[in-house]
Amino acid sequence: MIDTNKVDAYEALVQFLYRAPIGLVQAGLDGTVDMLNPMSSSLLMPLARDGSLDNLFTVLQDVAPQLRAMTADFAAPSGVVCEGLRVQLGDAAAPGGPQVLSLSVLKLDGARLMATVTDATAEVQREQERLARRLRSQARTDALTRMPNREAVLEQLQQMLGRAPLADGGGFALMFMNCDRFRQVNDALGQAAGDRLLVQIGDRIRATLRPPSDRIDPHAGAGQMAARVGADEFAVVLDGLRSRGDAERVAARLLDALARPHALDGQDIVIRLSMGLVWSADAGESAGEMLRDASIAMVEAKRAGGARCIAFETAMRERAARRADIESDLRQALVEDQLFVVYQPVVGLRPDGATDHAAGVEALVRWRHPVRGVVPPIEFIQVAEESGLIGALGDFVLRSACRDFAAWQRDLGERAPRLLAVNLSRAQLAEPGWPAVVRDVLAQNGMRPDQLQLEVTESLAAQDQQVQQRLHELKAIGVTLALDDFGTGYSSLSSLHQLPVDTVKIDRSFVCQADTSHHHRVLIEATVKVAQSLGMSTVAEGIETEAQAAAVRAQSCAKGQGYLFSRPLASPDLLDWLTTR
Repeated sequence: MIDTNKVDAYEALVQFLYRAPIGLVQAGLDGTVDMLNPMSSSLLMPLARDGSLDNLFTVLQDVAPQLRAMTADFAAPSGVVCEGLRVQLGDAAAPGGPQVLSLSVLKLDGARLMATVTDATAEVQREQERLARRLRSQARTDALTRMPNREAVLEQLQQMLGRAPLADGGGFALMFMNCDRFRQVNDALGQAAGDRLLVQIGDRIRATLRPPSDRIDPHAGAGQMAARVGADEFAVVLDGLRSRGDAERVAARLLDALARPHALDGQDIVIRLSMGLVWSADAGESAGEMLRDASIAMVEAKRAGGARCIAFETAMRERAARRADIESDLRQALVEDQLFVVYQPVVGLRPDGATDHAAGVEALVRWRHPVRGVVPPIEFIQVAEESGLIGALGDFVLRSACRDFAAWQRDLGERAPRLLAVNLSRAQLAEPGWPAVVRDVLAQNGMRPDQLQLEVTESLAAQDQQVQQRLHELKAIGVTLALDDFGTGYSSLSSLHQLPVDTVKIDRSFVCQADTSHHHRVLIEATVKVAQSLGMSTVAEGIETEAQAAAVRAQSCAKGQGYLFSRPLASPDLLDWLTTR
């Protein structure tokens, strides 16, 4: 007697398998299909070349050719042969139909396989969208600080620029920051320490912005964003501000916070930042223009001394374009020999009132532009420093001046200048091998080291240990070192003994009032006495009148230079000047 309950259960199972929302296929170990439900037929039919679904391996040959071998290699009596194998339908996919199938194969026993087939198109698309979002996030995130990067800032700014201006005059601001003297930290402590410092700076920027200022509406627009947009450059975007004054107050708070020392490898490192600020009402049409204008304002802050914030003005754009033109022309000038050297005599101020006209000369660079004529140094020296051309410029002056000096020795003999002074730049002092360059130039021109005086500004000499170490290396060659523009930088008479210099050049701002101001005469007298006590010589710069010369001579200043004696002269004119005295 047939058990009707078992028959009913079997038929129910068959109906379930027949109507299941996934494809089910039962096949032999050779792939011969014993049973498949309508869903599997629907999913697999686009792959059947001849319209036949008799063999699972044959149907899947083009899209999963490895399946036959995987099954044959599966030696266990039962188990999972493969699970969730993605099958790309490619050209076989019907328009609007499945694009990707997911295939799992189970070995039931020594003779049978059970395969499940599902449409994985939506799942794959979701995975691709998640991956794309992750990649977009990574592309908008700085790898070192985990802050948003330049692309993220540009994207947010563009969205904000696309909004209609607020009726109440409110708006948003962009702050662009660059670390002052960050390269020196890298050089002194190493790049790894520099990277840790950048992370600390980023953390401090975010901490300073959090919680939002009471002047910032946290519900307005995009709120706040702090980002790293370059090697040692950071940006802050502030939305929901009532006025530019609010942005300037936030900028001041940031600068104050960032000026505090950073603990790094057991040291307190002080690194200040220069900042440019652009208010939304002053912004250009694109995010790129706004970021550029903020960078221009930041450069203006650096030119003003650094460690400050300067708001962008449209006139800055013209100055930046002018500097860019000068930089481009200056690069060409270095290639086309448009630069030349002139020499200002440095005379000896003898106690008996006599003047030693052959004491020395200072080499100064000039630029003969093919269109503009002679360009004054004030127009291109700072551009050369900012653009990284100052090193090449300084090397040109050193080589040209030493070549001329050697020629004077041959032509004039004892009447030739006894000392050649050449200015140094930070770029030259930053090169570890630069003392060897000086040694080679001296040898090429047959000059004794003591005939060359290398001059460094007071502010540069007093800044860091790396510069002072390089000065010691130069002094070891035997050249004379001079401290230029003394009285305008960071050092003082009390710290003069710490600098490895032989000569102190008293700045013209003191000398020009030496004959009229008792205060300035006292300062000159003190400088001369301290220098003499340290075995150093002194030079008074910028002497323009006989009264000034008499005043510095009375203070026992050893040498002087200025228009009273001569303006800077080209080499032939210098020879004439020397022979007539």
